Amino acid sequence: MKKASVSSSFWNTWKEKNLPFLRENGKVILQFIVTLFFISVGIWFLKHEGTELTDVKNSLVKAKWSWLAVMFGITVAYLLLQGLMYVVAFRAVGARVAYPDALKLFLKRNFVSVFLPAGGVSSLAFFGSSIVSKGVKHTQVYFASSIYAFVGLLSVICVAVPAFFFALAEGTVGSGEWYALGTIVLLLIGLVAAYKLLTSEKLLYGWLQKKLPALAVVLSDLHAHKIAMPYFMTAIIISLVIDLAGIVNLYVAMLALGFRATIFVALMGYVVSVILLVVSPFLRGLGAVEFSLTYVLVRLGFGKVEALSITFLYRFFEFWIPLLAGAGTFLLKINSLLLRVVPALLLLALGVVNIISVLTPAISWRLNWLENFLPVQAIHASNYLVLIAGFFLLVTAAFMLKGLRTAWWFALILSLLSFIGHLTKAVDYEEAALALAVVLILVFTRKEYFVRNNPALRTVGLQTALLGIAALLVYGVTGFYFLDPGHFHIDFNFTQALKYTFFNCFLLNTAGLVPADAFARDFLVSLNLSGFLLTAFLLYTLVSPYIIKRNSPAEDFITARELVRRYGNSGMDYFKTYPDKTIFLTDDRQAFLAYRIAGNYAVVLENPVAETSEGRKTCLRAFDEFCRKNSLKCLCYRVPEEELEMYSQLGKKHLFLGQEGVVSVKSFTLQGGKTRSLRNALKKITDLGLKERIYEPPIPEGLLQKLQAVSDEWLQATGRQEISFSQGIFLPQELRQQAVITVENAEEKILAFLNIIPDFAPGEGTFDLVRKTRDAPNGIMDFLHISLLQYFKDRNFETLNLGFAPLSGIESPQSFPERSMKFAYEKIKAFSHYKGLREFKEKFSPEWHNKYLIYSHDYDLLQAPAVLAKVIKP
Repeated sequence: MKKASVSSSFWNTWKEKNLPFLRENGKVILQFIVTLFFISVGIWFLKHEGTELTDVKNSLVKAKWSWLAVMFGITVAYLLLQGLMYVVAFRAVGARVAYPDALKLFLKRNFVSVFLPAGGVSSLAFFGSSIVSKGVKHTQVYFASSIYAFVGLLSVICVAVPAFFFALAEGTVGSGEWYALGTIVLLLIGLVAAYKLLTSEKLLYGWLQKKLPALAVVLSDLHAHKIAMPYFMTAIIISLVIDLAGIVNLYVAMLALGFRATIFVALMGYVVSVILLVVSPFLRGLGAVEFSLTYVLVRLGFGKVEALSITFLYRFFEFWIPLLAGAGTFLLKINSLLLRVVPALLLLALGVVNIISVLTPAISWRLNWLENFLPVQAIHASNYLVLIAGFFLLVTAAFMLKGLRTAWWFALILSLLSFIGHLTKAVDYEEAALALAVVLILVFTRKEYFVRNNPALRTVGLQTALLGIAALLVYGVTGFYFLDPGHFHIDFNFTQALKYTFFNCFLLNTAGLVPADAFARDFLVSLNLSGFLLTAFLLYTLVSPYIIKRNSPAEDFITARELVRRYGNSGMDYFKTYPDKTIFLTDDRQAFLAYRIAGNYAVVLENPVAETSEGRKTCLRAFDEFCRKNSLKCLCYRVPEEELEMYSQLGKKHLFLGQEGVVSVKSFTLQGGKTRSLRNALKKITDLGLKERIYEPPIPEGLLQKLQAVSDEWLQATGRQEISFSQGIFLPQELRQQAVITVENAEEKILAFLNIIPDFAPGEGTFDLVRKTRDAPNGIMDFLHISLLQYFKDRNFETLNLGFAPLSGIESPQSFPERSMKFAYEKIKAFSHYKGLREFKEKFSPEWHNKYLIYSHDYDLLQAPAVLAKVIKP
C-alpha cells in the first residue's frame, strides 16, 4: 500500500508540473518529431545511394547551359503565374489585390511553409495583414486563400487521374501512388463538404452558432460571399498552366542532362512529386519528394544515376529557387524577422551541403595530400562529425525562427564543427567557406536570439536521455552478445556488440551488419527507433523556451501596494495587487503593472501604476522587452479610452471591449419615470420587512461564515464558478478588511450582500461581489444598489462605479472583430446575460466609459478569447 501511495503521489506531482507544459507545447513537440523523421528519410535515401553520387555529380556538371536557361525561364514563369492565381482568387470573392502584393504574398507564404507543420496549408494563415491594410476584409483573405488552395488541389487531380489510369494500363504505377492520390481526393472532397456545410444555414450553421458563437459572424460573412464563377474557372485554368510548367520543367531537366526524355515520364514524375509535396507534413517534402521521384523514375526505365541526376536538377529549380526568391522578399525591409530568417535559411543550406558532401566521394588528390598529416581514422571521424552536424543543423534551423538563445549556441557550435570537419575530412575549402560565412552571420545577428530555454526541462531532458541511452546500450550490447550467430552470421564479442549498438542507436554507418531474418531486422529497427526518439527528446529539451515564474515575492506586493496608495487613480488598481497577479516592477521600483500568463501571452490588467504618464510608458516599454526575452506576447485588458494615445505611441493597436458605467451620486434621484422600477423594488422589499445593514471592518468570523453560505448558494444556484483577474472572489481574509452591506429579514438571515472595495479614482466608490440566496425576492438587487448609493452619498463621494458591461455600447462597428462582438451581443443566446447586465445598470442612468483591449498584431485577436478565458480562472 505504501509503495502504491508513493507511486500515485509521484504520478500526480509529475502531471501537475508537466501536463500544462505538454498541453501548451504539444504542437511544437509533434512538429519537432515529424521534422526529424522526414530529415532521416532524406539522409537514409542519400546514404543508400552513396555509390552512385559520384556519377550524379559528373552528370550535373555536364548539363547543357541552354536547357538550364530554359528551366530558369520556366521557373520564373511559374512564380509569376502563382501571383496571378492569387489575384484571380481574390477577384473570385469580390476583392481586388494588386499583382505585386499577390506575388509577394505567394513568395512569403511559400518560404515560411518550409518551416511550418503542414506548411502548404498552415502558411495560408500568414501575411494577410498587408492585404487587409489595403481595404480587403479578413474573411475575403481567408476565403480567397481557401480558393487558391482548393484550385491547386483540383488541378493536380485533373492532371493525375487520367495519367494514373494510363499508367495503370501500362503497369507502371504502384499501390503507394494510388494511396497518395486517394488521400488528395479525400482531402478535396472534405473541403467541398466543409464548404457546403458551413455555408448552408439549414445544416451546421445553427449548431455551430450555439457551440462556437465566435464563428457566427465568419459564417454569416462566408454565406454572403458568393464565388464569381468566371474568375473561379480562370483560377483553375491558371493552376493547370502552372502544373503544365512543372511537367515541362521536369521534361527539360531530362534534356539538359542528355537523357531520354518522354512527356509521359515527366507527367508521372511531376504528379507523384506534387502529391508527396501536398501530403508531406513538414519541410515541403524535403527528402521524401527526392526519394519518391527517384523511385518513380527508376520504375519508368531510368537508371539510378540518371534518376538521381534528374531529381536533383529538377528540385533545384522547383524547390530551391522559389525558396531563395521568398527569402529575397524579406530583404526588401530590414527588420528583426529578416535577421532570423536569413540565418535559418543558411543553416538549412549548410545542413544539406554537409550531408551531400559526406555522401559524395572526396577529390582524390586532396584526400591523398591530407593523409600525409592526419591518420585515416581521424579523416573517417571527421566525415561522421560533418554528417551528424548536418543532421542537427537541419533541425536547429526550424528553432532559429523562434529566437531561442540555446538554438543560436547550437547553430554556432555546429557551424564551427562543420568548418573544422570539412577541412579535416578532405580539405573541402568550398564547404568550409560556407560554414565560416554562417558563423560570421550568426555572430552578426546574435542579439536577435534572446529567448531563454527552460532550465528545469533541460535538466529533466539530460537525466532522462542519459538514463535512456544507458538502458539502450545495455539492451543492445546484451542483445548482440547473446544473439544466435545465425541472425547476422556473426558471433559478436563484447567490443563488436558495443560498437554496433552505438552505431545503430545514432544511425551511423553499419556496413557489414546484414540481418539474416525478420527477428534480426526487427532488433535493428528497435535500436534505430529508440535512439532516434531519445535524440529528438534530448534536443527538444535543450532548446525549449524558458517558462517564467508566475508568482511574485512578498516584497514585490508590498512595493506595489505602496505605489497604488501613492499613485493609484483607477477602480481597477485594487485588483492589481490581488493574490492571483504577478507583479512586474521597473528597475527603480517606481512603477509596476500586474499581469497573468496564459500560454505564451502575458495579460496586463489595465494600465501600469506610476506617478506620471511618462512613468507608465517607461514601465510598458520595459515589460515589452521582458516579454520579448521570454517569448511572450502582451495584451492589456480594460484600458480606458483616455490612455489610447499612449499605447498608439508605443506601436500598439486597440479593440473595443465594452463600457463601464459610472453614476453621479450627488445628482442621482429616484424621481421621474426612468426610475419607476427602482421605486417599485424599494417599496416591495420594505413592505416585506427586509432591511439593510452596514458592517464596517473588521468583519467578525461569524458574519463571514454567513456571507460564505450566501456566496456558495449563489454560485450553486446560478451554475457559475468564481472568476478573477478584473474582479474578486470570495476570500475571507480580504472581506474581513472591507465594509459589507447586507439585506436581512427579521430573523437576521442574510438574503443578499455586497462588499465595498478600495477605489483609487478621486471621489469614486465601487464594490466587488454582489450575491443573493435562492429565496431572495425579486428587486433585492435594486434595493441593495440604492443602499450602496446612499452609503457613498453619506460619505461625500461624487460617483459610484457600477462596473463593466462587456460587448455593449458598439453603435457603429468599424472592423470585423467589432461586427463579431455586436452580432454576438445582439443575436447569440449564449451572450444574452451581457445584455441583461447592461439593462440592469441602465436603471441608474450612468455615464458610460469605453474600455479597450490593447494588442500588437492582428493574429493576437485569434488567440485573445481563449487567453482571456484562461486568465479569469482563479
